[in-house]
Amino acid sequence: MDRLIVTQLNDRVCTAAVSGSRITQLMMEPEDSSSLLNNIYIGKVQKVVGNINAAFVDIGGGRTGYYSLDENKEHLFVSPSTGKLKAGDEIVVQVSRDAVKTKAPVLTGKLAFTGRYCVLTAGKTGVGFSNKIGDNKYKARVRSMLNEALAEDGDRFGIIVRTNGAGAADEVLLQEYRQLKDMYLKLSKEASCRTCYSCIYRALPGYIAAIRDSYSGTLDGIVTDIPAYYEELKDYLEEYQAEDADKLTLYEDKLLPLSKLYSLDSALEHALNKHVWLKSGGYLVIEPTEAMVVIDVNTGKYSGKKKMQDTICRINMEAADEIGRQLRLRNLSGIILIDFIDMEREEDREMLMRHLGDVVSKDPVKTTVVDMTRLNLVEVTRKKVRKPLYEQV
Repeated sequence: MDRLIVTQLNDRVCTAAVSGSRITQLMMEPEDSSSLLNNIYIGKVQKVVGNINAAFVDIGGGRTGYYSLDENKEHLFVSPSTGKLKAGDEIVVQVSRDAVKTKAPVLTGKLAFTGRYCVLTAGKTGVGFSNKIGDNKYKARVRSMLNEALAEDGDRFGIIVRTNGAGAADEVLLQEYRQLKDMYLKLSKEASCRTCYSCIYRALPGYIAAIRDSYSGTLDGIVTDIPAYYEELKDYLEEYQAEDADKLTLYEDKLLPLSKLYSLDSALEHALNKHVWLKSGGYLVIEPTEAMVVIDVNTGKYSGKKKMQDTICRINMEAADEIGRQLRLRNLSGIILIDFIDMEREEDREMLMRHLGDVVSKDPVKTTVVDMTRLNLVEVTRKKVRKPLYEQV
């Protein structure tokens, strides 16, 4: 079972997921919650660049986002327009990806509203399911039910059933769909009378989103030592996630702060270090670059007496477990290239690939093991959502 710790560390809001005695995820947010992810703005088109078929949209505060015209065929105009996007147009956009390194935030006109069990999509119709839901009979039944609800609303919306939705009753799914639809309709009505650069929808802070996005039944406790966060979390749980409301605790021991109790300073320091030691004596070297994340696996201090190939296989398997944890802990995403120790036996390589696939399948963020190249480098992709930890701090 997991616990979620919400406290302050280095003048930031620190959210830590703890499984057993190990920290599996760290998130550091400024007090003002400067992440733009999932916020919705009325933006103004600065320019349209034909050779990349994209526009750059000013969303205020000196922030400009990238808006793909390939992915956004229709636009949510606020100002009168001929239908073709041009500089000066005011449109409604949502931040679908935070700014990372030198890259601007990515914007979309296909608005999405995330709930505990499903996601409402405006601009994309139909019913979809999380890749982690594999029961085809369940999907066929729920698709039919949700298609009826969508048809009643003129097929204006789409709905994606999240992993948590697989355990929810039909009426619960329908109720959340209606809540998200009402949220969208209210926002659409307000957009026409709001000024340019207004933020017309602000996403939940990361520490609340972490509770919403946790898998049903996996949270054993939610602990904070900040009274203001406690009240926010209490209000959210009582309104949207009542089944977890009794798991919230306000920690009040002044002699031992929550950050010290869980050694969050030490955990953060280790999560920013490029070297990660394995129990076997081997180690990882994790190097984020502009284009990708590179991870190297080394035998290090391993002094086992087994055959060399068995030794290599064991270290690689242990490394796969730790890599899965580190990707989530550090929130590393995009293209990830792993240089495992070379293995001669084909069956060992196949076993490693299966094991790595099993490990990353437990990550709440979509992570895919692509293939092993001819140079024995393993390609992995992890969906980019929030900034990696090293940029957050």
